[in-house]
Amino acid sequence: MPDSAVPPAVLPASSWSERLWPGPWGWVLLVVFTLMLGVVLLPVDATLAAVVGLVALGAGLAVTVALTPTVRVADGSLRAGSARIPLSLLGTVTELDADALRRELGPDLDARAHVCLRGWIRSAVRVELLDPQDPTPYWLVSTRRPHELAQAIRAGATVR
Repeated sequence: MPDSAVPPAVLPASSWSERLWPGPWGWVLLVVFTLMLGVVLLPVDATLAAVVGLVALGAGLAVTVALTPTVRVADGSLRAGSARIPLSLLGTVTELDADALRRELGPDLDARAHVCLRGWIRSAVRVELLDPQDPTPYWLVSTRRPHELAQAIRAGATVR
């Protein structure tokens, strides 16, 4: 067997990952908040204002990093934040633009759906579940790249 030929059994499964970071305005608001906190404390003591502002900025950054979910397709499963489901239990994948997402979250929303959304991201995918024992009919997952996520889910589902 030539070196370039890899047996199909050891080919890596489809993988895709995206971190749902806040948009530019989220970062700007964090900095503005910490600056305002420092300005409020400036009449008390300039050193205290600087220290509290820097600590608040560090804490805000740490909380943002810790709470920003990751959407990942790897190892035969879809992970959205802390939730995980095998790709073999997924059905139709629908890419949603801003208008379709608004409709899905409004009159078309099923209260049993699993939702991993971030308000600053205006697109998502809707993934139907095929598990008859799971009362969740579908997942709505925010993504800035819905086409790529949908392709990764479809490719991963066909590998299995």
